[in-house]
Amino acid sequence: MNAEAPGRIVLLTASHRVAPGLLSWPAWQTLHAADRVLCAEPDNPQLPYLREAGVTVEHSAPSAQELVDACAGGRSVVVLTSGEGSPSLTDGLARLAGSGRVRMPDLELLPGSYDLPGARFLDLVQIMDRIRIECPWTSQKTHKGLAKYAIEEAYELVEAIEDGDRDELREELGDVLLQVVLHARIAEDGEEPFSVDDVAATLVEKLIHRHPHVFGDETAETPQDVHAHWLRTKATEKRRDSVTDGVPLGQPGLALAAKLAGRVRTAGLDVALPTGDGIGYELLALAVRAEQDGIDPEAALRAAGRAYRDAIRAAEGNG
Repeated sequence: MNAEAPGRIVLLTASHRVAPGLLSWPAWQTLHAADRVLCAEPDNPQLPYLREAGVTVEHSAPSAQELVDACAGGRSVVVLTSGEGSPSLTDGLARLAGSGRVRMPDLELLPGSYDLPGARFLDLVQIMDRIRIECPWTSQKTHKGLAKYAIEEAYELVEAIEDGDRDELREELGDVLLQVVLHARIAEDGEEPFSVDDVAATLVEKLIHRHPHVFGDETAETPQDVHAHWLRTKATEKRRDSVTDGVPLGQPGLALAAKLAGRVRTAGLDVALPTGDGIGYELLALAVRAEQDGIDPEAALRAAGRAYRDAIRAAEGNG
């Protein structure tokens, strides 16, 4: 071994969102080839799998200088770090390198495993589980008690979309996701329990079944073809007796009217609008006309309401 060679330091990271032991092939090659493998955490979840693979790991938390000295003579030292890395160690190595007084070993940061898309969702599920257990407010909540918040968050999401504010959109999407994860966690504690994994599994099955042009043998060349596939598969799944089945009557009135009109139009039914006295029937006719023209009456009314709000503020001198 060349006593003058500077050696090599490898900082090996592994995501805690990936099952321990699932490391990349370059990581395993580096671990087996190293002269020493160090880990400051005696409970690091990778350790049992490294031992099983024949890799000897020393429980050690060396300083930057000690690590550089350990590489003398061309030795290779691997430091197994936590998912967040070892800031104190890397800062120390940077200071030594910047001093110009130390011949530094080659330094490599080697990710042993990577987060897959959606990996942070695992953090969310874990955090929600802890909050549900330890938070006095959340631990007492029920589906019924939280229902109003789901409606509020959905409206705030719509507002962010209509405002075109990307930062607000990201935050409001998170608030809607919070409702889903919280309700799924509450469902684990009730009768006939289910988890967020069951929710996701049901959704995955539904998406695959309703997209035979993506996951099956059918074809769809236009958005209209896709919509037709969706309606056919949905009708088969639900086995509804009426086109009105599944339309929530508790939604805002204009949205309800437009939804019913859309169901009638799609089914090819000829249904005369009910007549009567009062503004309700006039609004119903307007909503149906808007749906036929491809206009969302709720969105149109909100836009008009915003204009009215601006006019009020201008009259107040706050424009």
